[in-house]
Amino acid sequence: MGKGLPKRSEDYSLWYNELVKKADLAENSAVRGCMVIKPYGFSIWEKMQRYLDDEFKRTGHSNAYFPLFIPKSYLSKEAAHVEGFAKECAVVTHYRLKNSEDGKSVVVDPDAKLEEELIVRPTSETVIWNTYKNWIQSHRDLPVKCNQWANVVRWEMRTRLFLRTAEFLWQEGHTAHATKEEAIEETKQILDIYADFSEKIMAVPVVKGYKTESERFAGADDTLCIEALMQDGKALQAGTSHFLGQNFAKAFDVKFANKEGKLDLVWGTSWGVSTRLMGSLIMAHSDDFGLVLPPKLAPIQVVIVPIYKGEEQLNKIAEKVESIKANLEAKGISVKFDDRDTYKPGFKFAEWELKGVPVRLAMGPRDLENGTVEVARRDTFEKQVMELDGLEAKIEGLLEEIQHGIFQKALDYRTEHTTSVDTWEEFQEVLENKGGFILAHWDGTAETEELIKEETKATIRCIPFDSKEEEGICVRTGKPSKRRVLFAKAY
Repeated sequence: MGKGLPKRSEDYSLWYNELVKKADLAENSAVRGCMVIKPYGFSIWEKMQRYLDDEFKRTGHSNAYFPLFIPKSYLSKEAAHVEGFAKECAVVTHYRLKNSEDGKSVVVDPDAKLEEELIVRPTSETVIWNTYKNWIQSHRDLPVKCNQWANVVRWEMRTRLFLRTAEFLWQEGHTAHATKEEAIEETKQILDIYADFSEKIMAVPVVKGYKTESERFAGADDTLCIEALMQDGKALQAGTSHFLGQNFAKAFDVKFANKEGKLDLVWGTSWGVSTRLMGSLIMAHSDDFGLVLPPKLAPIQVVIVPIYKGEEQLNKIAEKVESIKANLEAKGISVKFDDRDTYKPGFKFAEWELKGVPVRLAMGPRDLENGTVEVARRDTFEKQVMELDGLEAKIEGLLEEIQHGIFQKALDYRTEHTTSVDTWEEFQEVLENKGGFILAHWDGTAETEELIKEETKATIRCIPFDSKEEEGICVRTGKPSKRRVLFAKAY
């Protein structure tokens, strides 16, 4: 196993935490609940950012930046919003420190109390809608389609690297529209972008659906989401898109003169994905040997390891590798030549397996003579010897094959671990012994939803878009139900 990783089957949580650290993705910081994202981990996040940012711009959005601090009074303007975030807010009360009387430490200066306390943003709806009030007067000013890449703070008590930290990175989009229909269309469009990104780039299949009323974003009329299934049978919410209705426009008095010259409230949306996606990427694909990265997100797609004795052999191999590397890079493939003389090939193989590099090339003196190279793929560990002639096209095809194969494996797992049940006994049995997604009838009440959560820790992940109407009875109460919803234990 990769550098002493624990087995997934024995302790999934420990395996995950150790893998994040040993693969050089992130580590805990000196500040409780916060993390340091290391260069290798951040380079994956940058690739995620680049793809999503291009998609946002393609669909007419522009990046902006809004303040980290939010006046406390802003948060209280939207009642559901403050109720949803109040317990997670970090509050700034003073603006200055001073030396203690004995000069041995620093203390808060009691004379430097803020007139109004500031919230470190848990999300930016309030400060952005207060800004939009100044930007929007007429229908000609609409739509406003802004996105920001930022950090946010939610004071979590139980933290886990990438999945739940007190501070995390994300993007949050905030749009303002003249009509309800346009805002709803925006909400759906963004969810489609998230779903495509998850499936085509991250190779993680997702279920698109609506959140139940009790699971909606605080202050939204509707929340759409994508839900992914991890290899331990738990669900992970991979992205959300919110139709805000006119709630924030009412709270901040954001009105516009419509084409008839009458004042109307603006319609809004907000949407976001975070560094939580890194957790999803790790847990959906990786194994006991380390990361398994889809080629489209791998910082290094191909690593080349020379096998040699003495400097003369290394120089000859390096000369050949130089042209191979250049030809691969000309096709947009990222390549690393690992010519470190401080480690043996076996150590390098294990290290790059741990870091999830999709393709490894090994070249020794015999390969040099024969015009060949050994090619190993990370996802299946299959090896083959390839001729150097036309190698670039073959590697390009292999990377596409690996991308597809990783997605298919995750999809097959989800299919095998999605179960329809009709009775409470079946529900409990599947949840405890099989795990995964459960499709079951629910009577539509928040009381039953909460009861099931209390009794089993399973939550309604979403009401899937493709859920067909069918007469049934709620698995818990026996009351009538119109369709099945998606249950699971979740992160």
